[in-house]
Formats: sequence, C-alpha cells, structure tokens
Amino acid sequence: MRIDEDTFRDMRREVLSSWPTGREVSEEAFGYYRREGDDGIFHRRLREAKAAGKTLLQPRGGVPLVEKQIELLRHLETVGTADLLPLTVDSYTRQNRYEDAQRYLEQSQKAGTSLLNGFPVVNHGVAGSRAVLEAVSAPVQIRHGSPDARLLAEISFAAGYTSFEGGGITYNLPYSARVPLERSIRDWQYVDRLSSYYTDRGVTINRESYGALTGILVPPSIAVAISVFEALLAAEQGVKSITVGYGQNGNIVQDVAAVRALEDLTCRYLHRFGFGDVEVTTCFHQWMGPFPMTEGRAFALIALGALTAALARATKVITKTPHEAYGVPTKEANAQGLLCSRLMVDTVANQYPLDREQVAEEARWIDREATAIVEKALELGEGQLDASVVRAFEAGVMDLPFCPSIYARNKVMPIRDESGAVRFLEHGNLPFDREILERNRELVHSRAEAGPDPLELIEQDINFFLEPQDAIAPGAEGPSDARALAHPAGAR
Repeated sequence: MRIDEDTFRDMRREVLSSWPTGREVSEEAFGYYRREGDDGIFHRRLREAKAAGKTLLQPRGGVPLVEKQIELLRHLETVGTADLLPLTVDSYTRQNRYEDAQRYLEQSQKAGTSLLNGFPVVNHGVAGSRAVLEAVSAPVQIRHGSPDARLLAEISFAAGYTSFEGGGITYNLPYSARVPLERSIRDWQYVDRLSSYYTDRGVTINRESYGALTGILVPPSIAVAISVFEALLAAEQGVKSITVGYGQNGNIVQDVAAVRALEDLTCRYLHRFGFGDVEVTTCFHQWMGPFPMTEGRAFALIALGALTAALARATKVITKTPHEAYGVPTKEANAQGLLCSRLMVDTVANQYPLDREQVAEEARWIDREATAIVEKALELGEGQLDASVVRAFEAGVMDLPFCPSIYARNKVMPIRDESGAVRFLEHGNLPFDREILERNRELVHSRAEAGPDPLELIEQDINFFLEPQDAIAPGAEGPSDARALAHPAGAR
C-alpha cells in the first residue's frame, strides 16, 4: 500500500533529523532541477537508448574526496567514453555509520588520500554531492548496498541525482546477515515513496534493483522473480521509471534469454497490478564472480559480458576492469574496461549470429520457472506485495544461493550443465512442477552423476573463468572460500 501523505511527512521529519546534513534538504531542490533543466535526465537517457536499441556503458567508482571523485568521473567520461557515471558510496554510509564515515573523511582530507572505499554522500551533504554532479556532463547514479538508504536518498535527490540503485530485497539479503526483510522492505518503501514525491513534482527519479544479487551462480528464474517483486514494490509507491537488473552467468544463450524474460515478465506483472504507465529498462552486470588475474583473460571476460549485454539489447551494462582480481582499480584500468566494452557494444555485437529459436526456448523456461515462484509468493501474501516477499522467503518458495542472510532458507544449490548454463542441483522448496524438474534433471545429469563430488563441481563452476592455476582471486567480488560458499551452512 502506498504511504499516505501525512504518514510520509512524519517519517521524513524523523529521517532528516538523524544527521546534521539532513537540515540541508528543502524544496529548493525543485528550483534547482528546473534551473539546470535536469528534471530526470537519467531517465531520459535510458528511454532514448531503449528506443534506439542501444546499450549504454556505466562503470563503478567511488572515492571519498570531492575533487578526487570529480577527477575519477571526468576520466571515465572523457577517456573511458562512459555514457552513464556512478557515485559509489562507502561502506560506513551503507550501514548508517555516519560518525565513522565522518572521521575517515576528515582523515582522508588531511592526508589527501582515500581512507574510505567510496563517496560519503550523507557527510558531504547537498552542496558537496552536488559539486560532483555539476562537474561532469553524463548523468550520474547513486550506487551503494544499504538495507536502509532513507537519509542517503534524501541527500542524493536534494543534490540533483535522478537515479538511485537498490531495493528492500536486493540490498538486504546479499549484503546483510541479520536485517529482517520486513524492516528493509519498509525502509525501501520510504525511498520509493520519496522518489514518487519528486516525480509528482516534475522530477522523474529512476529506480534500479540490484540484479546481480549474490553474484555467484544465481539461477536466472530466481533473479527474475526477485526483480519482479522489487519493481512491483517500487511501482506501488508511485515510481514511474524502473530498471531491472541481471548478472552475467557466462552462457550467452541463457544470459540473453534471461534479460529478455526479465523485461517481459516485469512488464506483464506491472500491467496486471495496474502500473501500466511505468517505463521499464534493463541493466546487465558483467561477471561478478572471481575474476582472472591475467589481463588478457580479464579483457576477454569483459568483452564477453559486453557482447552478451548488447545481444540481449540491455539498456545498459555495468562494466568491469582488467584489474578486478586485485581490488579497487585505478581510474586508468577502469577506463580500459570501458573501452574494451565500447568496441563490443558498438561493433561486434551487431555481427554475432545467435540462434533465435534457442534463445526463445530458454526464455520460455525461465519465464515459466519465475512465474511459478512469483505466483506462489503472491498466494502466500494474499495479495499484499510486502507480505508476499517475507512469507515466500520464510517458506523457501523464494530463495537465494550462497546468501549470508538468516532470512533466506539457502536450500537452493546451483550447478552448470555441459554448456555452462546455470541449473539446479538442488531446488529446495522452489514451487516447480514435475515438467520443470524433469527438464532440469536431464540437463544436469551428465555432470551431476558422472562427475566428481558435487561440491567439487560447484567449486569448479564458481571458478568458471579462472585459469586452472588460479585460486580464488584476491579482492574479487566473489567468495573468499569457494568450498565454504558451495554449501548452505558456509554461506551464513
């Protein structure tokens, strides 16, 4: 249910009083948007790209100091040719630890170096955050990973940012161990209601769910089902521009089919619930698992991700860097990853032959599996979207592999088939019919039955793109212990 005006006003008063920079938020923001002619530029760029069948490039990147963040974004825009830019937020801000963020921001300012792993938007406030936005030409999105982003959203929107990533499911379960879903969904309903508050006053805020989730072998139907609910929850609060995301698994046919099924199913359920005026775009995340340590293989993986995103006609692709395995990349390495992706999306993708019937067949099965999950969840929630999500995860009819949260059952175990597509070794309590389960068993039979111990197979699948001599790459956005993560107990 949409938060009513009086309740929302009371909630805002509490949120804005939680840190001093909350006092900087005012109705002045609407005058700023009108003056700058930026009343939803991120949304407009996405709409134009989708209409043209073009895939936009967007990197990641965030450092604590204003001048250094500007330097980074200008380099990514001019040298890296990024179409869209990121403002990646630091970990303390993500956990609402503003005192710690302030301390390390001040130390960074004194030392002239980065002692935070991102840009502390709340601590910089409206003026500091707006300075970054005004220093570049490309639209900038706030990217983070917070289960409670209410004050972050307030400062970001007041500063002029028109795209904000995250959601009550996707920025809780993959990131937090003990945050209840009820709480994160409620806090993100506030963010979505705030987004619609701006949209109702002429400023279209684009909202994006984090489609990569845990980033490790997420079966497409699970990612699609979760994204559908994130979209419905946002639309229920009045959001009109929604981007749904998906993380690369590595099989081109399956990944292309997943992006297409994702958009189709999201639009179908939005229409069913009366949200037919919402504009839907898609985001494809290049490989989020353990990255190759050699630059040659890293560039090949980046190129594969860009190619897949373009073939899927994803509206945008989040790019990786050739130094991904070693931690936070330099701005130069970040730009190189963009340039590699640029060549693929602008040229090669339009020449690559793809079996349309094979993609359509895979998309049909992804749609069927995801629909089964969504319908069962809606049944459990008795028509209430927030209750549907909470009860579905409690029952395990919606689940997430390798999830750190105690609020996911963690009974689903993925495995690759012979083609590298991600299937189910164990489907847990997912509400699949006999035909779905039989097809899945047939696809994984040759590996699951004839191969080594299942945990060894899963470890191989997690390390799919690594060289044989590589261990889990240090600093990779994947598990630090593949064998531990390959078992539900190790994921907690």
